[in-house]
Amino acid sequence: MVVKRTSFSIFAAVLAVALGAGIARGQQANPTSATNPFFGSVTSKPATDGTVRLSLDEAIRRGFDNNLGLRQAERGETVLRGQELEALQQFLPTISVTGGVSVHEYNLAAMGFGPGFAKKLGNLFPGGFSGLSMITKSDVTQGQVNYQQTLFSGPVIGGYRAVRAAEESAHAGKMTARGEVVQQVATVYLAILADRAQVENAKAQLEADRVLVEQAKARHDAGTAANLDALRASVQFEQQQQALISAENQLQKHEILLKRKIGVAPGQAIELTDATPYHELTASTLDVLRTQAYQDRQDYLNLQAQERESRIIWQARREERLPTLSFRGNYGVTGVTGVGYHGTLVAMGTLKVPLFREGTLRGDSEVARAELDGVQMQLADLRTHIDAQVRSALLDVDAARQLVEVAQSNVELATEAMADENDRFAAGVDDTLPVVRAQATLAAAKSTLVATQYQYNVAKLVLARASGVIELQYRNYLGE
Repeated sequence: MVVKRTSFSIFAAVLAVALGAGIARGQQANPTSATNPFFGSVTSKPATDGTVRLSLDEAIRRGFDNNLGLRQAERGETVLRGQELEALQQFLPTISVTGGVSVHEYNLAAMGFGPGFAKKLGNLFPGGFSGLSMITKSDVTQGQVNYQQTLFSGPVIGGYRAVRAAEESAHAGKMTARGEVVQQVATVYLAILADRAQVENAKAQLEADRVLVEQAKARHDAGTAANLDALRASVQFEQQQQALISAENQLQKHEILLKRKIGVAPGQAIELTDATPYHELTASTLDVLRTQAYQDRQDYLNLQAQERESRIIWQARREERLPTLSFRGNYGVTGVTGVGYHGTLVAMGTLKVPLFREGTLRGDSEVARAELDGVQMQLADLRTHIDAQVRSALLDVDAARQLVEVAQSNVELATEAMADENDRFAAGVDDTLPVVRAQATLAAAKSTLVATQYQYNVAKLVLARASGVIELQYRNYLGE
């Protein structure tokens, strides 16, 4: 049996797509796949004893393959492609072949051919019907080729065009999801590099504090320094131990988060092969970036496709007043055992004109128009939002660059001050207090430099995302 979907069911599917086609335009605060699928992934391989080496490009490639949010967006595009084929089938011929063998049993008496009637009828024929049974049977064999096609229907045409627009929207949604994967994976990758730098700084500082403790104890044992100097150095050493533990813990947590996003088992050991990138971005002007964003941002293209889809649905609702022309027919053979076979043919055209449905037709049109108005308002708002995002991202990039420059200068000054204090302590001019202070200042300066470099790289990623080129140009923005 061939089941034909009505135009109303097509519209219901299309409207569901129109309402749910927007995919992953922002990152939610709670990093769980239950609230944001981009924090989850499909883990295909269990953990091994080896170490997986990951460059930034490899991490992003794994994100493309396994990230849950992107997989869901790809599934949505596949669903729309299937719905497009279903909508196209409304205009393609539907041909089916049926056949069967049936056994029929007839009660002639129940049909009015009782014995009395048979006797009267038999008098008209020589020999009569004295041996005629009131129960008869026959075997019927039947075969048919059935044909059905819609020749013209305004709503069905509109439904097909709307599904095509929805498929374009789903494709743009998938590309938006790819940009989201690039931004999230690269951000966590950079965070791990920053954590690794913080760990190395903490280890170096811990070693310097250990040397200071030994020197302070040696001077106290020699009677040239008070016990307070040794205690002060020991306190600084233990505080640095706490800082190292905290930095290592943060590093391990970010590694788990990265593995969660790219489909690597949580227990798998990983090693990042790229160094922390630092590249002063020569950004384009605001007008150039804004124009580029309007051309390339997939969320903007997504909403434009939704606007076309809503407009088509509105037009199709208005075309529900038009007649619908369809054709159906069949050709076959039917045979009764002992009698023979004969051909059968049905050819029928149907013209359907809607009458007395003005309330429904106007209601459908007004609902579709309201949906179109809503999408148009969202499109206008997104255009303004893109302008604001590009402006804000440019400001963040410039501010972060200046912070890096100040942090670099601060590290140089703190390093010079630390060297002077070490020389004064070694010469016996100062005790450990100025040295401890200088060490703390240098540690803070190095930590701030790492944080500002990370902030600068993230700001450049945000600018690339705001401009709509993050998937293709993230390397250019970060620098090799």
